[in-house]
Amino acid sequence: MVLGTRIFLPLRGRVGLRSFSSSRAHWQSAAPLPSSKPVGAFRGGLFGFLAGSVAASSLVYFYILSEYRLANEMLSDDIAALQMATIKLQSYITELETKVDKLHNIKK
Repeated sequence: MVLGTRIFLPLRGRVGLRSFSSSRAHWQSAAPLPSSKPVGAFRGGLFGFLAGSVAASSLVYFYILSEYRLANEMLSDDIAALQMATIKLQSYITELETKVDKLHNIKK
């Protein structure tokens, strides 16, 4: 039988003659993969706790920093408004004093 015609014959009990994966010789000659050092539960838990703590504390820090900036801006605005009110009040008081002095001068 010619080799080319053998390919087209139906498989008679030769179902797994050769698969598309690596051959047996390759599996036998391959060196075993290096084993990785397992991470212990304590070390993994400690690393997770520290990573979570750093993440949470950084988020809290930036939240408090933004709240501090907002409160500082509001306080600055209030101080500016208080200064303007004080200046207006001083001008009203000086105007009132001049009017009172004029009234006292007229009565005398």
